[in-house]
Amino acid sequence: MPTVREIKKRIKSVDNIAQITRAMEAVAASRVRRAQARALASRAFSEKAWEILLNIHEMSPPGLILHPLLAEREAIRSALIVIISADRGLAGAYNANILRMSHRFADRLTLPTRYITLGRKARDAMLQSGEAVIAEFSDLPDEPTLADLSPITQLATEEFLSGRSDQIFIAYTDFVTMLSQRPVVLGWLPLIPYSTEDQVAAEYVKDTPDVSESGSDYEYEPGPEAILSEIVPRFTQLQLYQAVLESRASEHAARMVAMRNASDAAGELTSQLTLVYNKARQAVITAEILDIVGGAEALQETLDSLAKQIEADLVARNNGVSN
Repeated sequence: MPTVREIKKRIKSVDNIAQITRAMEAVAASRVRRAQARALASRAFSEKAWEILLNIHEMSPPGLILHPLLAEREAIRSALIVIISADRGLAGAYNANILRMSHRFADRLTLPTRYITLGRKARDAMLQSGEAVIAEFSDLPDEPTLADLSPITQLATEEFLSGRSDQIFIAYTDFVTMLSQRPVVLGWLPLIPYSTEDQVAAEYVKDTPDVSESGSDYEYEPGPEAILSEIVPRFTQLQLYQAVLESRASEHAARMVAMRNASDAAGELTSQLTLVYNKARQAVITAEILDIVGGAEALQETLDSLAKQIEADLVARNNGVSN
């Protein structure tokens, strides 16, 4: 059984950790509000832009490719996955979930797959597992802008247009609620809805917004080709930007919940250690009392023995005087 001093030091250590987790929870709570507001503010715009893009694409004559980023390859020989993770841990299962889902989705593709990682956690995990990482980006601002993500979009676009990657996906965590975040895969390039007959892989794919059937009511000026040449590159970057915003909100929400759970666990551990400390201290006090009682009894026996010896001496002396 540990000593009273050791238990007291452990209680102090747990209390210090609880103070840190409560501070991290407060920081994450303040950040998640801003991240959630940014993600929700741009979500409606991103979905509507996607719907308009698909309407324009569906209005084009069959076989006519209005933009290279809309061209679906007949033979799919390779894939590229952009994985968005966090730079830091202490966010519960946030990083583990997106990495596990990415591996499972890549396995279902049965294609040579390379990766672009956003965040140190994804980079370290992919390099450790021996995956082909062609680029990594970390230490992005907490509130990234389109300019911060422009190099990633440019790299992915070059990979697709050069033919080195026939399909490009974004693996990220979709923000649902403060207590629920869902890792998903978004078909990025080509900019058409991704579908697969593999039911397991389909479970990971993010649902695309429903496209209205009123595409014929749209009038485009100067024409679909001119519009697509302008909006397709922007929408390509917009999809990555929205995925990063969703991931940021999910990360802060997961970290806030994880730190709250850690604080609660620290409180429970402190209570348990306090009970053990009180029992140990009571045992020490009891042992000291027993030592005192034992010493008092031994002293009393010594005094009784000495008194008897003195009494015997006095009796002997009195007998000698009488004789």
